[in-house]
Amino acid sequence: MTGTGGTGTGSGARAAPSVPGVRGAHDVREADGVGEVHDAREVDDIGEVHDTRKVDDVPEARATHAVLEVLDPGVQTLVQDLGRPGWAHVGVGRSGAADGAALRLANRLIANPEGAAGLEVLMGGLRLRTRVPVTVALAGAPGPAWVDGVRVGPHAPLELPRGAVLRLGPPVRGLRTYVAVRGGVDVPPVLGSRATDVLGGIGPSPLAAGDVLAVGPPPVGWPVVDVAAVRLWPDRWVLPVVPGPHVDWFADGLDALLAGEGYVVTPASNRVALRLDGAPVTRTDERDGVELASQGLVAGAVQVPPDGAPVVFGVDHPVTGGYPVVGVVRSSALGVLGQVRPGERVRFVRG
Repeated sequence: MTGTGGTGTGSGARAAPSVPGVRGAHDVREADGVGEVHDAREVDDIGEVHDTRKVDDVPEARATHAVLEVLDPGVQTLVQDLGRPGWAHVGVGRSGAADGAALRLANRLIANPEGAAGLEVLMGGLRLRTRVPVTVALAGAPGPAWVDGVRVGPHAPLELPRGAVLRLGPPVRGLRTYVAVRGGVDVPPVLGSRATDVLGGIGPSPLAAGDVLAVGPPPVGWPVVDVAAVRLWPDRWVLPVVPGPHVDWFADGLDALLAGEGYVVTPASNRVALRLDGAPVTRTDERDGVELASQGLVAGAVQVPPDGAPVVFGVDHPVTGGYPVVGVVRSSALGVLGQVRPGERVRFVRG
């Protein structure tokens, strides 16, 4: 992905948009009165491609195909939906939003399907400018946000007029804020999903300044309730775990994770995994130094390498791993993995 228009393909299997500069733009053609199909675009003097029709002339399903211009992507902004399940047998993980509950909530507020693609914003800093009127909603890590300098809040639909600038500040808790757009971010799907898999290099590249995002057809109707309750953030991060497939490899079993004051999240953590610092989890004498053949992994698996420092795998985890898994975080708590910051402490509880 280049920073000059979003036409690069990145690495691996990343998808490229079909129109330069527009993420997810589709072929824009129209039929004349006798059924002949003509390209309704023209190329200007510097090679940019433009739709020659007015917005009012375009069917509603494609009237807002180039909607959001990225002025500043912040630290990192990714396109995410709920992932691509069902491809582990060919080495492709599910990926998807690190805090799936937050993306679902933002989508529900504007009547999108829960799995519609939105934007996952790491530590704020995102600035977007609208090219047509659009409706968005914010959820996830709470922090300041402004539309044309006016403070706005999360958990409610926000009507943005044409030319408006949405800006997100750094969150006061958590790491990742989600921006849902009515109609969903419409980049080309890869293996049935628009999610960015950071580890596998699959899906769209992280957003860059100058990218223009396409948005799909707006849904019909609106939800009955257009304001959601404010999410309560815990004073301490708690991860409920159940025994993993290799719990008997460890001297204290699952209790090895539960003892003490928990673990500190290290700066080496990311969407792939939380790397923890604290009391080491030690193996039994019989298993000390024993090698384990690579086995399948799931999000939430707590793997223990030889140094005894637990690693909790997140949404972009590898499909297989070769270290024993002492426990697995319950799926209901996986969103915590996407919101806890380096330097914060997490505590495991039997769950």
